[in-house]
Amino acid sequence: MGWGIDLKGIVSPFTALKYLGKHPHTVRYPYEKKKTAKRYRGFHINDLEKCVGCGNCAKICMNETIDMVKVEGIEPKKGDSGLRPKVDYGRCCWCALCVDVCPTGSLKLSTEYVYVDEDPDTFLYIPGLERKEYEKEVGWTCETELDSLLDLERVPMRVMPPEERVKTFAEAVYGYTVEEAKREAERCTGCGLCISACPDRMHIPDYIKAIRDGQFDESVRIIYDNNPLPEMCGKVCTRRCEFNCIMTHRAGKDNAIAIRWLKRFACEQFESYEEILNLEPKPLNGKRVAIVGGGPSGLTVAYYLRLKGYETVIFEEMPKAGGMTMAGIPKYRFPIPSLDKQLNHIKSVGVEIRENTKVVKGEPKSENEVSFEKLKEEFDAVYLGIGLTQPMKLGVEGEDLEGSIQALPLLRAVNFGEKINVGQKAVVIGGGNVAMDCVRVLRRFGVDVTLSYRRREQDMPADFEEIHEAHEEGVVFRTQTIPVEIIGENGKVKAIKIQRAEMQPDPKGGRPRPVPIEGAYEVWECDNVIAAIGQKADYSFLPDEVVEKLDLQWGKIPVNERGMTKIEGIFAGGDAVNWTADAISAIADGLKAVKGIDEYLSNK
Repeated sequence: MGWGIDLKGIVSPFTALKYLGKHPHTVRYPYEKKKTAKRYRGFHINDLEKCVGCGNCAKICMNETIDMVKVEGIEPKKGDSGLRPKVDYGRCCWCALCVDVCPTGSLKLSTEYVYVDEDPDTFLYIPGLERKEYEKEVGWTCETELDSLLDLERVPMRVMPPEERVKTFAEAVYGYTVEEAKREAERCTGCGLCISACPDRMHIPDYIKAIRDGQFDESVRIIYDNNPLPEMCGKVCTRRCEFNCIMTHRAGKDNAIAIRWLKRFACEQFESYEEILNLEPKPLNGKRVAIVGGGPSGLTVAYYLRLKGYETVIFEEMPKAGGMTMAGIPKYRFPIPSLDKQLNHIKSVGVEIRENTKVVKGEPKSENEVSFEKLKEEFDAVYLGIGLTQPMKLGVEGEDLEGSIQALPLLRAVNFGEKINVGQKAVVIGGGNVAMDCVRVLRRFGVDVTLSYRRREQDMPADFEEIHEAHEEGVVFRTQTIPVEIIGENGKVKAIKIQRAEMQPDPKGGRPRPVPIEGAYEVWECDNVIAAIGQKADYSFLPDEVVEKLDLQWGKIPVNERGMTKIEGIFAGGDAVNWTADAISAIADGLKAVKGIDEYLSNK
């Protein structure tokens, strides 16, 4: 074996000498910088204003790196827990799952991944609270649906096509199938921020989780813990909870978790609730409570007080209890069988409902009347859940003409199957849900309908789904128009004169105000004008001294934190008390009064 000379072996060592004078490519951290990839996963960055404290980041972290903590200057509010993530970098593995499940996009990772400090507390801090050196450049973010681990798109609800539903009063929303409901329930992260927006503080994440797990009976039991009319709420609730859903931050209001539809789904899985709930009311304790008005508020008080052992009697003027949900909401939104199912359950626990019974002041004039004074004498407490039944007038000339109609009497007549006299053309004045109910009901009678609203369409208080469906059904929207006069001929409505308006900013920061444009008048021919501009409570059944002691404020009854009025033993709630005028707020008022009445009678 020879020892031959290899030229490469001789030359190669000398070739390294040419690098002696060149700058090395190594970087001496932390004293020198190295350019990192744009999507590098380094230290956390959080926009504290954008963050809502949902806690998704803490829940998904397998290393228990993140704690949700209180931050000075950030208070809890609807849709925001007031908490913010605190990161322990002794545990963090920079996986970025916390960023991938952030629904608002507030949480990001910087491109900085090396930091040196002798103080270990430096690596336990709240991102965004104080600017750190390593928060300079954003790296890993979750900007698109492909980046996110969240399912941002709502499972669509199947509804009757507009060309079909405009011909019928059949229920227009079909409801979820089992598969659809479970899939929608799986989107919920269980953050619970929706609860703060619900007036009734329903246990929303819990009953959605039960649906996800296929435990529909358990879901109903959870719902009934503080809502005796869940199927009604599952169909017509104003669903403020959904507007505070964390999914809306990135996916828009149309893609909030379908809380209302999921509640409806759970309740519709059973023909009756008695066998599921299997409730046993406490034995009667000898105390009696009279409830004036059988709407959502009154039904809530009667139901839960009966479960506590009180004798509860509802006095309802209409042929069927349910309040405005019975008299005002059309059947295509809330079918009568759904109401009957809930009323039957309420009666099954021992609640007495005296329908077609009017409460009056003074001596009754028929067997269908009962005096308020008698209720005060014979019952230990009285609850006023009277709602808003007196329509507000337009206050324009010609309002007394034949063909000029108030919204509530029209809707009530339709719901109770009474004959209504409407022509071929109608103008509805208003922009709330009652106005939407009117225009959509009239379209089902083949009427050409124009909606007049003094502000812009985006200012309408009506549910955006109702507005959208009214458009689909052929309603003509004429916004920024103000009624000036109803024109008549031979005592009947012939036309309506309106004045166009322009929007001007409110100096106090409120909604823009409609200001009439001088000389900008129009006349619209029509057979009917329907006023749907609001309602107020009717206190004519109360003795004058009672009304005086109630000390009404802007037509509303003031109550304390337990629902008691300024008269001992008289409680109140619902639309006659609050300013929200929706069923879920009425239910919440009822629950508040249940605690108040129970406390009052227990100490009496």
